[in-house]
Amino acid sequence: MAKRLTCDVVVVGAGMVGAACALYAARAGLAVRVVDRGPVSGGTTGAGEGNLLVSDKEPGPELGLALLSARLWARLGDELGTAVEYEPKGGLVVASTPETLTALHTFAEDQRAAGVVTTPVPADELPSLEPHLVSGMAGGVHYPQDAQVMPALAAAHLLRASGARLHTGRTVTGVLRTADGAVAGVRTDRGDLHAPAVVNAAGTWGGDLAALAGVRLPVLPRRGFVLVTEPLPRLVRHKVYAADYVADVASDSAALRTSPVVEGTAAGPVLIGASRERVGFDRSLSLPAVRALAAGAIGLFPFLERVRALRTYAGFRPYLPDHLPAIGPDPRTPGLYHACGHEGAGIGLATGTGQLIAQALTGKTPELDLTPFRPERFEGYDTDGGDTP
Repeated sequence: MAKRLTCDVVVVGAGMVGAACALYAARAGLAVRVVDRGPVSGGTTGAGEGNLLVSDKEPGPELGLALLSARLWARLGDELGTAVEYEPKGGLVVASTPETLTALHTFAEDQRAAGVVTTPVPADELPSLEPHLVSGMAGGVHYPQDAQVMPALAAAHLLRASGARLHTGRTVTGVLRTADGAVAGVRTDRGDLHAPAVVNAAGTWGGDLAALAGVRLPVLPRRGFVLVTEPLPRLVRHKVYAADYVADVASDSAALRTSPVVEGTAAGPVLIGASRERVGFDRSLSLPAVRALAAGAIGLFPFLERVRALRTYAGFRPYLPDHLPAIGPDPRTPGLYHACGHEGAGIGLATGTGQLIAQALTGKTPELDLTPFRPERFEGYDTDGGDTP
């Protein structure tokens, strides 16, 4: 006798991407369950800054996904409003030298041709956007499409809006398969959930879930720290970062890389990033990383030297070797869909990812070409793999 279906789709992962997949799948008419071994936003989402960025992406598949996601986030901002602390405040990328500024302008021109709104900002106009920015910068580029949310709140509200049934504190121990190898649901430490489709939204642990389904997805953890200051008046108006941040994001180096990223929040604290390094799942505090973050932030906003940092926290970005997420159906295991590997862009790219997954689940043509994101693209790909979960 065939097992009775629990639902149409099981989403594994209750972070931002899983929440968005649940929301758009439910709005497409599917019955959804979400399962996570921890609480909502208990992984990478809970350690995120909430960036919704187009400014740091070069023309290509990821930028197309970011522009789609930005449109969807704007609609959710209208729908959910202050509940998720959605702020369409824009971004400001600054250059300290004429040479860096020339490269930034070239990058922005290419982005503009791809649909990004960019406005060059001469040095003498920077104070009108950021009055407390350090003097002496060569110039910058303003990106009005950049925005921010409070990620843990956003994930919780998207899950609530989806109406999906939530199973937290349940560890997925296996992927159920039919006799012909197709997905039939998941096995957890508290019982089975039967469904013809499973979405892997497990973030940094997406490789583990893929392995349970008998396929390889080489997700690596890339550690980052964030410094959080005491609450302040709104002294930083935009997300502000140095132009070399883009190169750090694109780097394949496992070594520590830092570049200053500073932004205020609706609640008052200033968030300071960004660091990247591959050290496995080591959560221990790195004083070199934290010191570099503080020094870089003070270099952009000197007033921060007089401000107390209340805490720092670490998170693990789910990194794939070509810097693109895995999105869509996995032909190696029918019924398995992937939505992970977004590295540091998962909050911003979650909505577009969720929309594309929902379209794939319901047999509709996805509004973006999924070929660059296909999960099986790493077959035969040589990775170091030494710090996979």
